[in-house]
Amino acid sequence: MARMIPTIPIMNMRSSDRGIALLMVLWVLMLLSVIVGEFCYSMKTQVNITANYKESTESYYIALSGINNAIYNMVYQTVIPPPADDEEAGEGAVEWRINTEIPPIDYAGGRVTVWIDNESGRININQADRDLLMFMLSGFEIEDEEKEIIVDSILDWRDADDLRRLQGAESEYYQSLPNPYSAKNGPFDAGDELLLVRGVTPEIYYGGLDRMVTVFPKIAPEQTSDPRKPKTETDFNRININAVPPAMWAALPGMTEEMVAQITEFRKEKDFASMSELGEIVGNDVLAGISRYLNTRPSPYYTIYAAGEKPDSGIYETIAATILIDNTISKHYRIVEWKTGIPLQEQAVTGGGIANERI
Repeated sequence: MARMIPTIPIMNMRSSDRGIALLMVLWVLMLLSVIVGEFCYSMKTQVNITANYKESTESYYIALSGINNAIYNMVYQTVIPPPADDEEAGEGAVEWRINTEIPPIDYAGGRVTVWIDNESGRININQADRDLLMFMLSGFEIEDEEKEIIVDSILDWRDADDLRRLQGAESEYYQSLPNPYSAKNGPFDAGDELLLVRGVTPEIYYGGLDRMVTVFPKIAPEQTSDPRKPKTETDFNRININAVPPAMWAALPGMTEEMVAQITEFRKEKDFASMSELGEIVGNDVLAGISRYLNTRPSPYYTIYAAGEKPDSGIYETIAATILIDNTISKHYRIVEWKTGIPLQEQAVTGGGIANERI
């Protein structure tokens, strides 16, 4: 008897093929969906990066306009004072003054906030004597011995010899550190060079010391008989009361928060013309104790901070430029330091409403 061979229905085979094909189509569609989604996400990211770059570039040049505007006006006021009947000056005109709020300026579809410091309001760590350097640290909650170490070490760092002061440090100390280096035995080139000095920690430096010090001029200015040259005689052991930041006022002996607030309010309207005007606020007793640290003489060195911002973008760019104003220079000024991408001074942020943190 012949054996019968079972057969597979043709209809079942066709159904199976269709199921496999459908499954493959679904997998292909899923793969294409992932590829398209990734492509869309990548394109959106690229568009956002391009838009941010565009707004960042625009913000930078808006900030640059603020720097140039401030330079022009500071040179104009310092070297070429405008006549009393200057038509440009009038109600609503921007008043370009140091260490006080300057209203934000609308420019090129954005806004620029400017703050101007004069280096006479800071302590020149290349020139200040021991007494002023000790005063510089009086507002910090550190032990007296630590202050002695820092001051002696600053003096050792900047002098030309290898003789160590009682609490100071020379190359022998710095060479014993895990990452050894030598003492500078020369003037500071930048304020943050203090971080290399024995006793100066990041907490002390960024906790307020960075806003109190300057290195300009790095060498004491020489006298000249040129009548066009601005007067640069500077007592480096005194600071200009019109350029002193509030934090430094609070460190002065006998000063109270109320006095500092009154000084700030006074300077919103005008500068101090004499020490006697300051005495009317703080009283003769306090003035007698702090007058040896103060004067009203500005420095020819100015630091201008500017932040450019595009509205509703949340993006801003900052520039800080330190300039020397000198009538003997062809353009009447020279840029001696230029920094970008740094936060504005706290006062400028308050005035312009730009949210950021100081590093």
